[in-house]
Amino acid sequence: MLPFGLPKTDHLEPTIEPQLKPIQLVETLADLYRRLGTCLESEKSLICIEQYSILSSLGDPKLLRRCLRAARQHAFDVHSKVVLSALLRYERREDEHDGVSPMDCSSFILECPKATLESGCDLNSIYDHCKCYQECTNSADVQISKEDELLTLEEDSDISFCVGNEEIHCVRSKIAALSTPFKAMLCGSFIESKRSKIDFSQNGISVELMKAVDLYSRTKRVDMFSPKIVLELLSFAERFCCEEMKSACDIHLATFVNCMEDVLVLIEYGLEDRANVLVASCLQVLLRELPSSLHSPKVMRIFCSSEARERLAAAGHASFLLYYFLSQVAMEEDKVSNTTVMLLERLKECATLKWQKALALHQLGCVWLERLEYKSAQCYFEAATEAGHVYSLAGIARSRYKQGQQHSAYKLMNTLISEYKAVGWMYQERSLYNTGENKIADLNNATELDPTLSFPYKYRAVSKAEKKQTKDAISEIDRIIQFKLAPDCLELRAWFFIAIEDYGSALRDIRAMLTLEPSYKMFNVRLSGDDLIDLLNHKVQQGSQADCWLQLYDQWSSIDDIGSLAIIHQMLVNDPWKSLLRFRQSLLLLRLNCKKAAMRCLQLACNLSSSEHEKLIYEGWILYDTGHREEALAKAEKSILIQRSFEAFFLKAYALSDSNLDPESSSYVIELLEEAIRCPSDGLRKGQALNNLGSKYVDSGKLDQAANCYMNALDIKHTKAHQGLARVYSLRNQQKAAYAELSKLIEKAHNNASAYENRSEYCDSEMAKNDLNMATELDPLRTYPYSYRAAVLMDDQKETEAIEELSKAIAFKPDLQMLHLRAAFYESIGNLNSALCDCEAALCLEPDHIDTLDLYNRARDQAIHPQQI
Repeated sequence: MLPFGLPKTDHLEPTIEPQLKPIQLVETLADLYRRLGTCLESEKSLICIEQYSILSSLGDPKLLRRCLRAARQHAFDVHSKVVLSALLRYERREDEHDGVSPMDCSSFILECPKATLESGCDLNSIYDHCKCYQECTNSADVQISKEDELLTLEEDSDISFCVGNEEIHCVRSKIAALSTPFKAMLCGSFIESKRSKIDFSQNGISVELMKAVDLYSRTKRVDMFSPKIVLELLSFAERFCCEEMKSACDIHLATFVNCMEDVLVLIEYGLEDRANVLVASCLQVLLRELPSSLHSPKVMRIFCSSEARERLAAAGHASFLLYYFLSQVAMEEDKVSNTTVMLLERLKECATLKWQKALALHQLGCVWLERLEYKSAQCYFEAATEAGHVYSLAGIARSRYKQGQQHSAYKLMNTLISEYKAVGWMYQERSLYNTGENKIADLNNATELDPTLSFPYKYRAVSKAEKKQTKDAISEIDRIIQFKLAPDCLELRAWFFIAIEDYGSALRDIRAMLTLEPSYKMFNVRLSGDDLIDLLNHKVQQGSQADCWLQLYDQWSSIDDIGSLAIIHQMLVNDPWKSLLRFRQSLLLLRLNCKKAAMRCLQLACNLSSSEHEKLIYEGWILYDTGHREEALAKAEKSILIQRSFEAFFLKAYALSDSNLDPESSSYVIELLEEAIRCPSDGLRKGQALNNLGSKYVDSGKLDQAANCYMNALDIKHTKAHQGLARVYSLRNQQKAAYAELSKLIEKAHNNASAYENRSEYCDSEMAKNDLNMATELDPLRTYPYSYRAAVLMDDQKETEAIEELSKAIAFKPDLQMLHLRAAFYESIGNLNSALCDCEAALCLEPDHIDTLDLYNRARDQAIHPQQI
């Protein structure tokens, strides 16, 4: 069962992350916020992209989506709008949705393919729906009959252009009006101004084209011509500087671009004749087809070479933004491919600002490091460091280490730690070049400063496994898995379970791992997860689908999310077309903060839905999870009209609850949840609805009804209802009963950090402190314990310790609430500069946060008028 043995510590090393990682993140975010407030409108979009690139290292899809929307909101030029709209679509993984073509409109201006081709924007309506509709035109209105055409020609022609044996009769003044060269030729001092016939036979112009030129000069329209003639008109216009004609052809040809085949035919014409809108329309299809278009050699020829970039630039469509998007997708698909390298080289060529150069150079360093080209990697990391990216020093150290210069790598990291305020990744990197107890000390320091780094846990775990302390190794890797789920950590724990012959637990972890990343390859790409599952299935008794449902019920009740994921994965092997199971997967993944995997499962649920009303529900959840609450409500209502169902009522109630409700709206949400409970459903979902209903009753002051809901939820094993029931007891001043209720939850729940946090509210200060310390130990990403401890310290007039408690967490999780609280602490001790900096960083994350805006304005006034304090 261990064909490659267990992992060895010698083979473990953390990746150099391919994102910008500012050494002073809070100060960087504050600077971004200030620049956004003072820059020109035309500069805001690019600053939002800079913000996106910096926040990418935090991995919060909601924050990143907000940055992209803001960038799209402030984009004026067609090129930027095309790229950003496609990027927003890609972030939603719209390409995975069955029945959706790349040019389908989502009905929002932000992503509308037609709206992107119009320059300029209305900042007040950017979040509105677009006005996509088919314009019905009567072909008779746009066509001119042959007789009318000839009649017109005979009536007012005063000049003829000869092409071969044919004469095309034209109007001199109208042809002259097409461009300055024609005006000079026909009305200036050239000999043609005196002639009534001009020979155009030697210019490579066809009779059909010259007739089209004449007709355009009279009508200023191109919609009566075939695409072939319009393409010829475009070339004619480019050749003879007919700007108005060129623009008309450009815009008209763009309407023919709907699919990849259209692009591959038309983009060459657009690039040759520098037709901005046509090329934009082609780019739009290519970008909205990502990532599949990335694998087409014909498509990559349009982007990858320096010559290709220059051709795009000539048409106004080569930018840092374009190549940033393309290279990020390429890195996700295959980090070490030649395509990725070429796109990153083009990104470097497009970089003009310091942060752009740093990003492109750092990412090139990461790719060359992965390709085992250590000298090249070192050169790029050194250039990125010169551009001001301190984190690239870790790349330089790693490159030297790989070239046998371990001591040099150690000295570099040692200098870095001594010169800057240390952060977790510095100690993590130095640990690679250290030995013995010093290595372990560095790893422990890394975990202390940044508990979200997975490498220290992995190294300590493998080190214990090498000493035959396998159960201790499992305990070590459990420490991070219980708050941060990642495929590599699940894989490692699975190997440990195999080593102690606990095949059931190993199988559980591998199934959960494949849920997160279906194509994940184990043991350095030498073994697929599916192959190992096949091997383990011979060691573990397999239950029926009915057995799986019972197991799922038990795991869900004990809040064992990893166990629940594994069971659903097994059920999907037996019944891969079950949309309900995919939906359950997405709910679990959201609870585990695996948002990208959750969105993929929601898309699959939508694709597999067997009815229209079911599909509308999943579409509604997708809209809700991507910030479109009103549209999600509309989907729920439409589903209810087709068929009243638990999920439709639940979605509507959930979406309505996501706002400050007045008493009337709160009563309506209660009615919706009661309707949901009356509809057929299983205990897992009904328990959730009862729990939510209990919460609404509590908010409305109806404690008896709330208690009944929580009791009913507990009767069907919805364990989280203990938390709600504790709240009811607390509001009745029964603190001991509340504490006891949460103690039951801690006992039953597999994941119980939140239970410890909640129980701290119902006990004395010393017990609360112990519970909150336990919550932090189990899940250091929970922010309330830090805030509570800091507030206690502040009450004890230990201001420095209070600020340090918050700073400890902000260093690895720059949370809005913690930044706001630290700013308030700084304000209270008169450190207004630090207060303003924290406010600005918080507002960079959430620009409309009212409490922070109030604090910011107050601190700013105090800084400007200190005598009034």
